[in-house]
Order: sequence, then structure tokens, then C-alpha cells
Amino acid sequence: MILITGGAYHGKRNYAKQMYPGIDFVEGISCAEETIFACQGMDHFHSYIENRMREGKKLPELLKIVEKLKYENSEIVLITDEIGYGIVPTDAFYREYRETHGRVCTQIAAEAKEVHRVICGIGTVIKG
Repeated sequence: MILITGGAYHGKRNYAKQMYPGIDFVEGISCAEETIFACQGMDHFHSYIENRMREGKKLPELLKIVEKLKYENSEIVLITDEIGYGIVPTDAFYREYRETHGRVCTQIAAEAKEVHRVICGIGTVIKG
């Protein structure tokens, strides 16, 4: 797995396309749960997590998806926004989502062969 993270609108997708040309990225905001096991790359992974949570999935089930990815799609490139640096949401769902997303990304980063952080269009390899 390869994880590319950074702030919203900081050029993560352009960076990913430069680093990994030829990869087709699906949109995490609109794909079904099983899509993650067959695609080459996913943009807006944070939206994929939000959608799974709206379907009722909790952290343990989402961590099982990460575990399954290691065996079924270990070469996937995931692009996600960092959502934990802003103001803590007052809405209970969004507080849980923020924490869950952070924990899922922490697990992905631990398993990933590469982790990149993109700020203002400039990528830095922080693992790999």
C-alpha cells in the first residue's frame, strides 16, 4: 500500500499522478465498499471511510478492511485528506469520524511501503 496524505486542495492527486503515472484513481466518495479491493488507486479515501461509517461500520470493521487490503490489493495508492488538524467538530458523528479516520490511516501507514505528505503541492516521503 501507498498512502498520500495532506491538507484539502494541496495538490495530492497531481502529486500522485506524477509519482505513479498510469494509475487509474476511483473516487472514494462514490464507490462501493468492495471497489477498494479491485482498484489501482483511490482518491478521497477519507470520504470512503465516511461512507462506510454512515452504513454503520465502526472502527474494528474498518480496520479489518485494512487487513484485507494487505492480501487482496497490496499495491493500491490511497489519497486522503488530513482531517484531524482542524477545529474539533461539535457533531458527535463527525468527532467519531475524525478519530476513526485517523486510526485507520495510522494502521495503513504502519502497513504501507510508502507514505507521502503533500503540502502546497510539494510532496515529502515520510516512509519508504
